[in-house]
Amino acid sequence: MPKVIAITGASAGIGRATALTLARRGASLALLARRRDRLDEVSADIARLGGQALTLVGDVTNERDLYDLVDRASERFGRLDVMVANAGFAIYGDIEKIRPADMQRLLDVNYMGTYHAARAALPVFRRQAAGHLIIISSIVGKRGVPFMGAYAATKFAQDGLAQSLRAQLDGTGVDITVVFPISTNTEFFSVMTRESGHATRADGPRQSAETVAEAIAQAIDRPVPEVFPYRRSRGLALLNVLAPGFCDRLVKRWGRKPI
Repeated sequence: MPKVIAITGASAGIGRATALTLARRGASLALLARRRDRLDEVSADIARLGGQALTLVGDVTNERDLYDLVDRASERFGRLDVMVANAGFAIYGDIEKIRPADMQRLLDVNYMGTYHAARAALPVFRRQAAGHLIIISSIVGKRGVPFMGAYAATKFAQDGLAQSLRAQLDGTGVDITVVFPISTNTEFFSVMTRESGHATRADGPRQSAETVAEAIAQAIDRPVPEVFPYRRSRGLALLNVLAPGFCDRLVKRWGRKPI
């Protein structure tokens, strides 16, 4: 039976690529984002693929919007199988130069947005005795890099929430997965430039949004606790546990630098 999947931040980047990938696999989709025009474009692309999607203009910082997404998906399709908590953004810079108001916005979107998505979906999953919460984090949620401390803190928070939920829900039929992409070729970087007030560059590998989307689709088919779309990045997480001091020196090469 085709799965019913809700995705936040679905109008661009990883969220959009995931929606299209899942549509090709026959999923029914419930998509939330702030931009109506972008949502309409994604919905039209899904229709051309022969899929179906309901769309909701909303903001993950508003808990009511997440409840509306879950309610509408359940009403339209009869159930909800997967919630993909994807919405997020980044601010770059020395922590002492990031204003408290900007740090709060990062927390509101990246962490509280995930919290709201989980809080809305989990009661449905418990009633069904089945469901899957997928949280899109970042490799910096396993190992922080220079000048990305504010963003990394929100990504570590997502993982902490997921670990607790995974242990709590073990044996209930509800799965929890965290996805840890590396730098991904999306509008994420233009948004970060705008929010940070200056452009940056960084060395290191990159991946496409479609690569991440495929990894998410595979995790939906066969749930696992953690997904590293760029497989070598799992080694960085392990190295940080075994030799954090060495890892400190290693990741300096990947810190974002002003242009």
